[in-house]
Amino acid sequence: MTDQQHSSYKSGFIAIAGKPNVGKSTLTNVLLGQPIAGVSAKPQTTRKRQLAIRTTDEYQMIFVDTPGLHHPKDKLSQFINSEAIFALRDADLILFLVDGSQKPNEEDRKLAELVHEAKKEDSVLLVINKIDLVDGRTLSAHRELYQALFPKAPLAQISAQTGKGILELINTLSELLPEGPQYFPEEQITQTYERDIAAELIRAACMDLLEEELPYSIAVRTDEYSERENGVVYIKATIFVERDAQKAIVIGRNGEMIKRIGTLARAEIEAMNGKKVFLDLYVKTRKNWKNDPAFLREVGFAAKSI
Repeated sequence: MTDQQHSSYKSGFIAIAGKPNVGKSTLTNVLLGQPIAGVSAKPQTTRKRQLAIRTTDEYQMIFVDTPGLHHPKDKLSQFINSEAIFALRDADLILFLVDGSQKPNEEDRKLAELVHEAKKEDSVLLVINKIDLVDGRTLSAHRELYQALFPKAPLAQISAQTGKGILELINTLSELLPEGPQYFPEEQITQTYERDIAAELIRAACMDLLEEELPYSIAVRTDEYSERENGVVYIKATIFVERDAQKAIVIGRNGEMIKRIGTLARAEIEAMNGKKVFLDLYVKTRKNWKNDPAFLREVGFAAKSI
């Protein structure tokens, strides 16, 4: 980078905020161009802040995929909320993501209040997602309601699923970024180790395939992540549940469910690291793990709130 380029180089941390299931992790992966964040149709797939670093000769955008804020019921929930709030306060810009196929609800309004408390409105970009799921008249009506939450904020409309509007969104963000240094090497795409991303992708597979409330009782720990001489990445991971009955469901009849989880997770991990993966999954019961500070730290949830 030349001195002239350096003087006009832009960079900053961009928190992607929004209620659960508005598409934050899908957008993070699209902006980066490869999966690093677990994606599921169920809300609260994301539990930790995760960086996605997009670097060009002109800018470095450091996206922070935040967990969706919700009412805390246990120490895990407290951790999740603290991760989201910290990201809002620490960001240079906040990308406030909403679901254009729905009207704003109480969750949207409460989160908007937190965003207003964390940042001035000129540091917020309102992004309406899922525009592919709604007709033009309904989208226009919903857009007005969302704009009322941030009257002065610039607005973008996208579909993270189809890619529509993504290039325009990136261009808008590059204009809003402050001048600054390149914080990370240009080849670095996240601050998270591949073994930790693998654990999140395994948990996302569980979220997709398991019914009702069971996915929210699951934690995943990567016990081994190593590349063998033949180039295959060997991953040994443990899926933790809270009750023995849940363990039986995760394994499934004749091991069918754990095989499906492994197949789905392996495909996502291979897309992430570009290598062939051998995934070795185990299931264990850990009662009341959501309220066990030592266990929460063991699986990567280390925060002041726990």
